[in-house]
Amino acid sequence: MDFTILIEFLPLILTGLWYTILLLVLSVFFGMILAIPIGLVQVTGPKPLAWLAAAFCTVIRGTPLLIQLYILYYGFGSLFPQIPWIRHSFMWPVLREGFFYATLAFTLNFAGYEAAVMKGAFASVPKGELEAARAFGMSPFTVLRRIWFPRAFRIVLPTLGGDTIQQLKETPVAALVTVVELYGAAGQIFRTTYDFFPPMLMVAVIYFALTFVITRLFNYIELQVPQR
Repeated sequence: MDFTILIEFLPLILTGLWYTILLLVLSVFFGMILAIPIGLVQVTGPKPLAWLAAAFCTVIRGTPLLIQLYILYYGFGSLFPQIPWIRHSFMWPVLREGFFYATLAFTLNFAGYEAAVMKGAFASVPKGELEAARAFGMSPFTVLRRIWFPRAFRIVLPTLGGDTIQQLKETPVAALVTVVELYGAAGQIFRTTYDFFPPMLMVAVIYFALTFVITRLFNYIELQVPQR
């Protein structure tokens, strides 16, 4: 195995690393933004919204990420070029790229799983604490901001860390829709050099390093968040 061949592909490797990290960060960030209200509404209602939120979680968790990605990329992605006002809009440079569909699919998938987790976290906060906060005259939003969400977030942190690592390990799926992330970059190197082990071992080492960083980051966050 000649690992020196990787040197000439360093720009490609760095590009793949950038897209992997960007895909992970965007999907986790926007996925959590969606997951919090989707999880909360399943606890608070109203019932029609709770049913819709539960249905969303059921569909997302009941279908593979790859199928969701293909539906967005090959389904909607093939329809948009046939709509003139979309094709000639300022959004077309974004809508024609596989990275957009990969980010959307990963975001919705992460939101579906984390919404179910957030539902359990919100439901597990002792009702007595919420009632005491209301007794002090706090508005519903203030109770959510100062009591309910912080307590739920503390409960969900360990699970969120593990799910973020799992999300990282799912990013190679994006290579199937022309996104040149780490695995996609390794595939290009292999197809050019016909040497399998150097690029794939490099990817394995990088993923291991990223997993280590994410683990330490969430351990640090858990130490900073007060227990109560």
